[in-house]
Amino acid sequence: MSAPIQNRYEFLYLFDCENGNPNGDPDNDNLPRVDPETMLGLVSDVAIKRRIRNYVQTARDNTSPYAIFVQHAANLNRPIAAAHEAVNGPAVERKATKVEIEQARRWICDRFYDVRTFGAVMTTGRNAGQVRGPVQITFARSIDPVMPLDFSITRVASTDGKATDSSATLAAWEAAQPRERLHTFARKALLPYALFVGKGFVSAYLAQDTRFSEADLDLLWEAIANMFEHDRSSTRGLMTLRKLIVFKHEGTDNGSPDARRREAMLGCAPAHALFDTVRVTRRNPSRAARAFEDYEVTFDRAGVPKGVSAMER
Repeated sequence: MSAPIQNRYEFLYLFDCENGNPNGDPDNDNLPRVDPETMLGLVSDVAIKRRIRNYVQTARDNTSPYAIFVQHAANLNRPIAAAHEAVNGPAVERKATKVEIEQARRWICDRFYDVRTFGAVMTTGRNAGQVRGPVQITFARSIDPVMPLDFSITRVASTDGKATDSSATLAAWEAAQPRERLHTFARKALLPYALFVGKGFVSAYLAQDTRFSEADLDLLWEAIANMFEHDRSSTRGLMTLRKLIVFKHEGTDNGSPDARRREAMLGCAPAHALFDTVRVTRRNPSRAARAFEDYEVTFDRAGVPKGVSAMER
């Protein structure tokens, strides 16, 4: 594995959703998530990390050292068991020792990108401990209040019948039905348009533990830039990453090289001071926003604190 990163980072990204549901709420009939007090749209950190995982899995063929631990419809105890079998041998009738847990934990970190990046709780099954990931992401929030719409749609086919019915039985039933009996209704929820801002953090100190490297970091930026391009569906409409701004803590020129390296890892400014250099405003507040061009994004590069560099991707 490559050496872990030596700099702290923060990042801010803007993405929009046109005629789609960016993150359905299962507690509210899968309607788009909203803050009920402000009616600002929300997209969970879990939804963003899922898209990053999916991109990495696609782009790197789900192979070590870029395999994905948290996959769709998978049993997490399987890779945990594989880790123990690789470094500690077959299962025995006792709890794993602290040394065995750490060996399995390290084996998983070395092979699974999302564990190295986001961390994981792996205390089920044979127990591979816990990992606190260096990359953390907030809920994304829309710039303006949103108005979720819930439409009725017609489905021109039926799903009546029992699982034990034969194809001949179902064909006979279908032939006996009037045309309107084979039509059903469904619901579809969407946002006409919303622009979201998301924020994230990369800890150089936590990266030392998981060995999150510069190559891993470059893949993170690549995944964020392309995460919507391989996540298309009629439900999500048109989702587009509009801007990604990365803040890198490099340290000031004060003091010795060792002091500067330490400053680069600890950081040269609080995260909010960096995020505040980016402002998003409506060009015409009297009209409902329906496109990215309805907003103006201003980045005050001169206002970035000393010791921090900024990159637009």
